[in-house]
Amino acid sequence: MKRILPLALCAVFALSACDSSTVDTAESDRVAAAGTTASASPAAAEADAADRDPSDAEPDSALRMLYTLDVKGRAPKTGYDRDGFGWRDDVDHNGCDTRNDVLRRDLTDITLADDGCVVLGGALTSTYSGDTFDFIRGDGNNVDIDHVVALSNAWQTGAQQLSDAERRELANDPLNLLAVESSLNRQKGDADAATWLPPERGYRCEYVSRQIRVKHEYDLWVTRPEFETMEELLLGCEEPAFDDDSEWPDRYEGDVDDTDASRTGSGASGSSSSGSGSTGSGSSSPGSSGSGGAHTGGAGSAPDSGGGASGAASGPFENCDAARAAGAAPVHAGDPGYGRHLDRDGDGVGCE
Repeated sequence: MKRILPLALCAVFALSACDSSTVDTAESDRVAAAGTTASASPAAAEADAADRDPSDAEPDSALRMLYTLDVKGRAPKTGYDRDGFGWRDDVDHNGCDTRNDVLRRDLTDITLADDGCVVLGGALTSTYSGDTFDFIRGDGNNVDIDHVVALSNAWQTGAQQLSDAERRELANDPLNLLAVESSLNRQKGDADAATWLPPERGYRCEYVSRQIRVKHEYDLWVTRPEFETMEELLLGCEEPAFDDDSEWPDRYEGDVDDTDASRTGSGASGSSSSGSGSTGSGSSSPGSSGSGGAHTGGAGSAPDSGGGASGAASGPFENCDAARAAGAAPVHAGDPGYGRHLDRDGDGVGCE
């Protein structure tokens, strides 16, 4: 089921071409308050969309693709269920859950568990901030997987109309997933480009280009403030044509540090609590790294090894108050008492 989707890239050496006068940090603050800005009526937004001529933009550009998207208001969030997207399912059938696929793709100098799936350590240079830091797995986790188009946002802009298989593909699409620092992933939440942009200004061109490509591929729409923010930003970008996105790495692949001697029994135990990194559809404790996951705690969620709930619980705790009363918080995926309803940020650790 793997799809290799074209990606609107501002190449690394060209990222700085996003005009600094176009969108700066102040704009992130401005768009965060966009709810106070008067929006045009849906009819006016649709009329403006009808007036746009895609031929005004360069062929194969994100701007041209933006002009083809419908412009509408957000639909109600009624019925939204993150678990219904199947995030972390092994959609490419490489035996590893999607979270660890992302970590093996985006981290460097990684240490793998013996199963070749679970990432035990490594370093991340965040595209959202430009910072480089070591990945902390388990308690103190500092890396989440961000859905570039948040699943809640997708639900409110057309994903309600997708089939279960299409939603599963959207949630696990390489184009729509990035390893980033947990703090920024949680800061973003389910915001669109009108209300949140990465602090790293040089990445904003690629960021909105990814969002546009994802929305185009899955027949999602944009809101009027979202469209205006994207258009303004892209008009200041030197944007190349879309390139092919890379495939998920297979087992044992990635920028592996073969000299790290820690890939031993501790790594094996890290994966054994979670099924050796392999995930089946619907499993709530496949072998994943146990650090954060963006927006959903769906099937294929990532456990931590070490720490967490005691063995007292025979099933998931009803709520975090119950977990804390039992002295079991935080509760890690794979531990007795863990349930996805306790893990609001989907990072494999509930009741933090």
